[in-house]
Amino acid sequence: MSLEKNDIATVKIEDIATAGEGIGKVDGFTLFIKDAVIGDVVEVKIIKAKKTYGYGKLIKIITPSINRVEPRCAVAKACGGCQIQEMSYESQLVYKQNMVMNNLKRIGGISDFEMCPIIGMEDPYNFRNKAQYPVGLDNTGELVMGFYAAHSHAIVTNSDCCIGAPINAGILAKIKEFMLTYNISPYNEFQQTGLVRNILIRVGATTGQVMVCVVINGKFLPNSDELVKSLMEIEGIESIMININKEKTNVILGKKVKLLWGKPYIEDYIGSVKYQISPLSFFQVNPKQTEILYNKALEYADLSGDETVWDLYCGIGTISLFLAQKAKKVYGVEIVPEAIDDARTNATINNINNVEFFVGKSEEVLPAYYEEHQDEYADVIIVDPPRKGCEEALLKTIVMMAPAKVVYISCDSATLARDLKYMCENGYKLVKVQPVDQFGHSVHVEMVCLLSKIVK
Repeated sequence: MSLEKNDIATVKIEDIATAGEGIGKVDGFTLFIKDAVIGDVVEVKIIKAKKTYGYGKLIKIITPSINRVEPRCAVAKACGGCQIQEMSYESQLVYKQNMVMNNLKRIGGISDFEMCPIIGMEDPYNFRNKAQYPVGLDNTGELVMGFYAAHSHAIVTNSDCCIGAPINAGILAKIKEFMLTYNISPYNEFQQTGLVRNILIRVGATTGQVMVCVVINGKFLPNSDELVKSLMEIEGIESIMININKEKTNVILGKKVKLLWGKPYIEDYIGSVKYQISPLSFFQVNPKQTEILYNKALEYADLSGDETVWDLYCGIGTISLFLAQKAKKVYGVEIVPEAIDDARTNATINNINNVEFFVGKSEEVLPAYYEEHQDEYADVIIVDPPRKGCEEALLKTIVMMAPAKVVYISCDSATLARDLKYMCENGYKLVKVQPVDQFGHSVHVEMVCLLSKIVK
């Protein structure tokens, strides 16, 4: 049977897709249905049909899943941030555990390893230490701030996100009042006019320090002194900045930042290590779960103090400095120069002297270093790549360097499975995988994996 556009079908949802849609089948024809969760029986209207699959619009829920809950957020369905908030948190964790396991088996062809139970959050709300709010006008011409709807750039008004920091709503209210009072225009991405593009807010989870950064399509923000005066009334504000982004791009932040008041960074801790975080810094958005993740990576590395460790895709040195407490020497590699500047600063403020950082692509820096220093041995290599995973050239170099252990941290189980397959075909064994839920109510999950060199 093949369904066509505008057909009506009854479907039982059996899985969740990578974009958060429910997945069900009608006589072998696969349907992707937004807002449906595993276990639902739903009636849908076909809105797009291909030969073997299609997309359906949810008309009604005939039988709700036992795992279906009422979302805490009033705009959960419209907002593109939380794809699975209608699933109970317990069932979200089960789904993520199964997704990781299935991808490792299906894509990686790997089944002989220890799959550890996923580590969930104590409280899956108000955990994010960073939020980025686009600013614009709605259909009536009213100033709005919030998040983009799924698969669009339509702004869904939301200043009180239930996974964000509670302080964000008050900050946005003051910025909105300032913009209305001084007739500051929001950015129109289609016409490339208007001034204020985005609001970036960072909150130090352990320090309580708050950064506000207004992203503008211009060189300066008129009447910025009045905005500073207003924001300073909020407890915890340590840094008020503007970021200049005049490019026609979907990238939120430009490269130039100007300080309006306070410090050009805020501080936060992961464990006992202090970090300075600037607007452009990459810093994990869920610090409590990040500490769990990094402790697990440290456990897998099993350092005694005599090891040389490479930390690839090191960012501002979060993992490097964490590992340096137990290693003889740590080398960090990161492509973003500003991040390496932050990493070196973070090493200094923590009095950590056994780290060295390199600017460049990991897949270029490591091979070049290895070619010049083939007598040097890496005991442990840590990789924490972006979602696209590692370049094969990098994996090849890791195999050539033959460290006893590789600890792979990933935020995408599909590219992780692909890379683990390469490693397992080239002299390594996957020992164990530990999923850690960093991103409640989304389809994303973080994983830390231990690979050991097979000794022949």
